[in-house]
Amino acid sequence: MSIKRVASILLALFMLSAIFLAGCSSSSSQQSSEQKSGQASSKKIVIKFGHGAAETNPRHQAALKFKELVEEKSKGQIEVQVFPGEQLGSEPAMLQAVQSNTLQMTAVGTGIYSSLYQPIGIVELPYLFDSFEQAWKVLDGPFGQDLAKPLIDKNIHILAYWENGFRHVTNNVKPIQTPDDLKGLKIRMPEIPVSVSIFKTLGANPTPMAFGELFQALEQHIVDGQENPLTNIYNSKLYEVQKFLSLTGHQYSPLPLAISEKFWKTLSPEQQKIIEESAKEAGQFHREAVKADEQKLRQELEKQGMKINEVDQQAFKNAVQPVYKEFEKVYGKELMDQLFEAIKETK
Repeated sequence: MSIKRVASILLALFMLSAIFLAGCSSSSSQQSSEQKSGQASSKKIVIKFGHGAAETNPRHQAALKFKELVEEKSKGQIEVQVFPGEQLGSEPAMLQAVQSNTLQMTAVGTGIYSSLYQPIGIVELPYLFDSFEQAWKVLDGPFGQDLAKPLIDKNIHILAYWENGFRHVTNNVKPIQTPDDLKGLKIRMPEIPVSVSIFKTLGANPTPMAFGELFQALEQHIVDGQENPLTNIYNSKLYEVQKFLSLTGHQYSPLPLAISEKFWKTLSPEQQKIIEESAKEAGQFHREAVKADEQKLRQELEKQGMKINEVDQQAFKNAVQPVYKEFEKVYGKELMDQLFEAIKETK
């Protein structure tokens, strides 16, 4: 064999070896990259979710439902830790923690969000909705969705509207049948401008206070009464420190479920979809549970010794009209008109 022939063979073998080694290097590199990607996507994400309700409250059951759905849909990649009963602070404090991204999620009343963005409190104007279903249609429709969007600028991302229910008055002095019966009574309510205005207009002495302080305040007669949905009255055992329940139904309170926008942006689109879908499913579970409990809870509260009475709702509706005029200056006529139109479209 000639030297030229041998040289050609050696050159060919060298080139084949180089191609093989390059292929191995590329394959190894790709495998390493895939391993890193796999490790990143399989890293467990922990969501801390705080709320203010008791463990017996449907709100906590909805939070546990959300946890179950997220962990199931993510195959355990996302873990949700639920902290009920203001374990992580008052409701305003938890919302602030979500805003600063030291807490990932919370569910509090719309009035508390209004400390960050006033217009969201518009849905808690008195005697606004005739039924649960009407409120749900407005909140789930364009009006409700648009109402929540500006909160993103405050690092608050609303995933869904959960449920609080229609609010009623309890007290230890007398049955409340007309607005005049409230005059002079010290009534606790959340630190929400609309709520304070309603009871001030009705002649009561409104006393804003954190929910976690309420039971003791009633027990020690610091306040005469309070107002809350039936589920909160029953599950927080307020019947132990209150005698009269008057079915005023003066406000409907939704419960927006919030996640930190900063945290939200760290999630993949697939993870965001899992959380959003689970939030809506758990929200529907919460709504149906609260609605179904309404009649049952009246009976249970009567069994616990509370005296329950209906009220002259038309007299209350007439009495709170000045609240609308007051808050038109806060929310603006345009937003008020949009809300009334959205309600009209549900009828």
